[in-house]
Amino acid sequence: MKAEAEAQGAKLTPLPFMVKACAFALRKFPQFNVSLKGDGETLVWKNYVHIGIAVDTPDGLMVPVVRNADQKSLIEIAKEMAELGKKAQTKKLKRDEMTGGCFTISSLGSIGGTAFTPIVNAPEVAILGVSKAQMKPVWDGSAFQPRLMMPLSLSYDHRAINGADAARFTAFLADVLTDIRRLLL
Repeated sequence: MKAEAEAQGAKLTPLPFMVKACAFALRKFPQFNVSLKGDGETLVWKNYVHIGIAVDTPDGLMVPVVRNADQKSLIEIAKEMAELGKKAQTKKLKRDEMTGGCFTISSLGSIGGTAFTPIVNAPEVAILGVSKAQMKPVWDGSAFQPRLMMPLSLSYDHRAINGADAARFTAFLADVLTDIRRLLL
């Protein structure tokens, strides 16, 4: 569907799918869609889903925010991400374009690597690290089969999220990414 997306002025990479899947997961697991107040004890529950995307720039990481990601199409997300990424690269991001995130995605896919530990962007309580997808042999019970594997690393603040919920969130996200049609169910 890359040609259809390009005809609409968007470039479909794995990242817009990640944003859409994370937005879906945040609605299913609302305990991840919170922030901690300055006291470090009070949770603020969000009724919106704004997702930050870490962008590597010559001046370091910038995290523009895709607002209401759960209400946007993949094409809309891809276009907005491209626009925000370009602004980040050219130092034209405004303060309000980098604030208000509920959750952040940091992707090293274009750089490489198999895993990393992203640092939670306070006052958010979780961040997803996405490593480069690679073909790997996976045992199916009788033989090794080639599978495209994309390591995910979820970091979270234990003051707001327990480990079991984090495991469920990550497993759900992996299921959605394995078959994106689950977004329609």
